Amino acid sequence: MSAALVGYSSSEDEEEEEEEEGQGGTRGSRRLPVPECVLAMFREEERDEKRDDSSRHGGRVRCFPHERGGWATHVYLPYQAQEEFLELLELLASHARTYVPSVTAMEEFHVSLSQSVVLRYHWISPFMQSLKERLAAFHRFFCVADRVKVYTNQNKTRTFVGLEVSTGHFQLLELVSEVDKVMEEYDLPVFYKDIVDRFEDSARILRVQWEQIRCKSGNKFFSFPLR
Repeated sequence: MSAALVGYSSSEDEEEEEEEEGQGGTRGSRRLPVPECVLAMFREEERDEKRDDSSRHGGRVRCFPHERGGWATHVYLPYQAQEEFLELLELLASHARTYVPSVTAMEEFHVSLSQSVVLRYHWISPFMQSLKERLAAFHRFFCVADRVKVYTNQNKTRTFVGLEVSTGHFQLLELVSEVDKVMEEYDLPVFYKDIVDRFEDSARILRVQWEQIRCKSGNKFFSFPLR
């Protein structure tokens, strides 16, 4: 698996939840509140066509068509950028813009442990519980990202620069394996099988200690702390 620390941003990102509807009614009669779980389903279905306009999302294009009641879901290791990383980012972006003026620097970063998949609303709770159980035994670990590489997404709609992870590669494979098993429970696609077992020697660029795994499903975030 050629794991990479990349910018976190995708066309499947969901917008913030809409404000809850005000409660109405008159004296002597009261409108019963709609359960939150039901409201949440309809909030996801009320997106209009402009949500899929790539010009509104930095040119990003959906990897799959929007489905009513479907929640775009992604499992990943979050990275909080430090000063040395931001300096490297600016250097890379500045150099890249001499060739591609439209290059944009991301604001959030991560290492993916899954593809982006679509969950039905009623799958979210059991899906997260399965993730929690399978990831509970994992301990915190370090990764070293020591090579800059250029990647293209599966649909060939975006190209981006990432840092390839070397040290910590084995632990990442184990995490991906457990996430894959959860995906298989729901007949969802597993992670890409780009396996790389050895890395060339190179100067260390970034060293990170991973302390938690996150899963983003629609506009909801779930965290799974590592031991």
